Amino acid sequence: MSIDRRRFFTVAGLGVLGVAGVKALGANVVGDPDKLPRLPSATPVKGKRFAMVVDMKACTEQGFAKCVEACHRTHNVPTFADKQEEVKWIWGEPFHDAFPELHHEHLVSGLAEHEFPVFCNHCDNPPCTRVCPTQATWKREDGVVMMDWHRCIGCRYCIAACPYGSRSFNWRDPRPHIAEITTEFPTRERGVVEKCNFCEERLARGQMPACAEACQGDEHPVLSFGDLDDPNSIVRQLLAVRPAIRRKPELGTEPQVYYLV
Repeated sequence: MSIDRRRFFTVAGLGVLGVAGVKALGANVVGDPDKLPRLPSATPVKGKRFAMVVDMKACTEQGFAKCVEACHRTHNVPTFADKQEEVKWIWGEPFHDAFPELHHEHLVSGLAEHEFPVFCNHCDNPPCTRVCPTQATWKREDGVVMMDWHRCIGCRYCIAACPYGSRSFNWRDPRPHIAEITTEFPTRERGVVEKCNFCEERLARGQMPACAEACQGDEHPVLSFGDLDDPNSIVRQLLAVRPAIRRKPELGTEPQVYYLV
């Protein structure tokens, strides 16, 4: 092969990768932009250690439904009738399932019946990333645990390793089961794993995660997102004045989702 011919294929390959990268960074804007708090679109949301704080006192059934809908609409999450094929990025679990080590018969009234929003915990010590044979899942320097669907071979080792049930497998083509496909986020295909990504594509565009924008609560935000290493961030301020719990901390995974109770 001549040098010119070799150079042509090299440049063409880079062009294809560039287009794929642009697609992967797309994001769907949720809600009325005039009413929702938003950072300048030209300024990426940066942090050294991202975390989410969930205020259970402010969480309502109606608000939580908006949160789930915003997340799943933004990320082209399919809806299957068969629960065994269910794909979910954020969902609700009762206290005794979300926090089995904390459950007892003398819980504060109403706590046991409350559904807790659960999703990927973006652990500081994620077991899922260690078992992936193709490095299709990894943790960024800012703590976001990522997925590369082009690398995923569907072995499901990460699903087995995750103690929170935060990952879903596409047993069949999800596209026909998406109510309304947004072109601003890539759809997946049969045979790959997916999960919450802390809306990394929105962070790159200066926007908060879709769930946090959609679920603001009547008086206080239900979901607050920010940098744990920044003492002035909203997450640090909340954790400084309210008691918080995390899911299965005894496992040593260091989950970065905190629940104010």
